[in-house]
Amino acid sequence: MAARGKHRRPRMTTLARGIVAAGTGGAALALPIVGATGAHAAQPTQAVQAPKVAPAAVPQVSLITYKVAAGDTLTKIAKKHSTSGGWQKLYKANRAVIGNDPAVIRPGLKLTVGTKNTQTSAKTATASKAATASAVTPAAAKTYTNDLDGWIKESLDIMAQQGIPGSYDGIYRNVMRESSGNPQAMNNWDSNAAAGTPSKGLLQTIDPTFNAYHVAGTSMDPFDPVANITAACNYAAARYGSIDNVFGAY
Repeated sequence: MAARGKHRRPRMTTLARGIVAAGTGGAALALPIVGATGAHAAQPTQAVQAPKVAPAAVPQVSLITYKVAAGDTLTKIAKKHSTSGGWQKLYKANRAVIGNDPAVIRPGLKLTVGTKNTQTSAKTATASKAATASAVTPAAAKTYTNDLDGWIKESLDIMAQQGIPGSYDGIYRNVMRESSGNPQAMNNWDSNAAAGTPSKGLLQTIDPTFNAYHVAGTSMDPFDPVANITAACNYAAARYGSIDNVFGAY
């Protein structure tokens, strides 16, 4: 016997029932649908973008340097470069290079005579700063005090990179014996001086020795404290095994 089919009456949504009810009994009425909800019912608000502003220029300061020529004096250099404060300010800014006597400046010295500003966009400056920061190694970022303690520590870091032996105590002991810690010290009376090659700097190296054992990356000026210490320790390592083994004239 065939079973009678059961037909389920289609369920009408509230919305559908409303439309059907409105359409019975004659002409259909267009009724507004009230209370529609859901994401499709909200009208998006158009965002208002703020006008773009060009990055402001950032002042960059760079040093102006001058290489001392024969016959130069601090007064001449200060006048030539219109240095505010005259030779006194010029000497104060370069005392570490010149030494204790402002009347004696050697040809070849590089002096800072002023600064200049260059304009760089904020975007360029930020990119440049980021590139510089990523390129700087931890050793380059390290700072040192501008005194005997700082000079020795900087030299020791360079020596470690170059495989040159030596200790803080060994360097300090020999510096105090040779120059009493004066980077501008020069011996004008011994046999080396008589031969035309006076001993110079913290560890009293003569020019031929300094040039032969100069360590790349340091100054070529034998009066530069870090360059002088590093070259002298390089020489002492080659001849005595280490500056720590030096206890007298070497």
